Amino acid sequence: MAVSVPADLYRTIEQVRKRRRVSRSAVVQDALRLWLRTEAEQVLVREYEAGYRARPETRGERDAALAAAVRLFGCEEW
Repeated sequence: MAVSVPADLYRTIEQVRKRRRVSRSAVVQDALRLWLRTEAEQVLVREYEAGYRARPETRGERDAALAAAVRLFGCEEW
């Protein structure tokens, strides 16, 4: 795999990776893992939002959640 990056980004990466004593491959692998994890989390958020739009909470559910929060945290202002 060959990857091109702008010179300023390359210099920054080199400074950090040398200070941390990691290889370029490790830096790229970590960055790709983070990117993939972020993508997966965004899919879950979109699915959650779609489900919430399809079935929003009822007034009773909101009141119950607020009552539970007050019991747990002792604060009525949200």
